[in-house]
Amino acid sequence: MNEFFRKASHRTAEAVGSYWAFVIAVLVVLGWLTTGPLFNYSDTWQLVINTATTIITFLMVFLIQNAQNRDSKAIQLKLDELIRALKGARNELVDLEDLSDKELAALQQEFKRLQAEEKSGKISHSEATREEEVIIEKEQEAAGQFSEKKKQL
Repeated sequence: MNEFFRKASHRTAEAVGSYWAFVIAVLVVLGWLTTGPLFNYSDTWQLVINTATTIITFLMVFLIQNAQNRDSKAIQLKLDELIRALKGARNELVDLEDLSDKELAALQQEFKRLQAEEKSGKISHSEATREEEVIIEKEQEAAGQFSEKKKQL
């Protein structure tokens, strides 16, 4: 069942993102508009398009989100592989997606500070890289300690 959903969501995301899907949607709306005079623009006539679009939107949210989640995971794995494969790359950056938003924001601020210091000549590139490594190690230690405390509870 999971494999069926994966394939269906992928195909659906590709299909609804196409030119033809847009053309069909426009034609459906135009067809609905042209039937307005036939039904005297009644509440039922309006309810048909409202109900149809609500149901389609509701279902599409889940299908497209599934496809987007899979794409994000695939991109993340590819980036992780590139980091691991590059000589001199810091493998500590591989699992940054596991940090909390607060930890990511703090890390981002530290990188901005280091970049500014490096640009101004206060520190060299190698010094900035080493400081970044220390910052990442501290963040990972903090995340690990938090995980251990959470497991104990």
